[in-house]
Amino acid sequence: MKKPYSPRAVCVSASLSFLLAAQAVHGAPLAYVPNEKSGTVSVLDTATDTVLRSLAAGKRPRGIAAAPGSTRLFVTDAASNTLLMIDSAGGPVPVPLALGRSPEGVGVSPDGRYAAVAVEEGNSVTLVDARSGARLADIPVRGRNPEHAVFSPDSRWLYVSAEEAEQVDVVDVAQRRQTGAVAVGLRPRGIGFSPDGSRAYIACELVNAVYVVDTASGATLAKIAAGGNANGIAVHPGGKQVYVSNGRDGTVMLIDTASNTVSATIAVGKRPWNMALTPDGAKLYVANGRSNSVSVIDTAAARKVADIAVGELPWGVAIP
Repeated sequence: MKKPYSPRAVCVSASLSFLLAAQAVHGAPLAYVPNEKSGTVSVLDTATDTVLRSLAAGKRPRGIAAAPGSTRLFVTDAASNTLLMIDSAGGPVPVPLALGRSPEGVGVSPDGRYAAVAVEEGNSVTLVDARSGARLADIPVRGRNPEHAVFSPDSRWLYVSAEEAEQVDVVDVAQRRQTGAVAVGLRPRGIGFSPDGSRAYIACELVNAVYVVDTASGATLAKIAAGGNANGIAVHPGGKQVYVSNGRDGTVMLIDTASNTVSATIAVGKRPWNMALTPDGAKLYVANGRSNSVSVIDTAAARKVADIAVGELPWGVAIP
């Protein structure tokens, strides 16, 4: 039987075609921004710094991560306590995965095999098969109210930060259990690794500092003073710069990794939170939760070049 004409289906198909055509023409990656109060993910064209469209993403999307080399997005929905798997090109995806209460940050391993979700009220990390969407393990961690789960560059380790902790918990991915911890300041938030995995950079919100950790020994190599309520971390692919967002100050600081000093401070929007760099490191995208915007920073010039209006309460940015 011939299916009836569907204007909505035609509209969705046209929107997806436009999105994919725009990416092909510009040759630039897309950036994805979850808007916690709007229940959407804004899709940004990083060539023109404009919003292409919005994707439906539950009722309260928070954490977001993009699978390398694919169009699949992993988004935590705090309203339904699920992990949503969204294909930005409209392809089929697994059904949402039930999680514990109040899921937050999600990360995808660099090898593309796993996704990991920090589950606040479960004090745990849920490990997921990134291809099938199946649950692999629920791994308890010591820190209360875990916030972020970030894979090391070799995909062997998960570093997990928590709101009520003075350490970052270290999970062995193969063993599916916590095997260690790294002492840092109170309330660790954002985590980033140097490209070779030898250093971890950890923002600690209540001590307004970034800790530089030797991942082999777990020793703190430096404690770098940041701004008020330091939280988001992004590491330049060249490894020479690290960016930290300061929620209370409305700024992003640029850290020189050779000297472990702040070399620039850039004003952005209100309550900058989580961030992402384009793969070439040319632009940094910063989610401003209280400004309902994303600030774009030219990394070579160390200056803000645009503010992009998005939905309400943007939580972060993912760029495949």
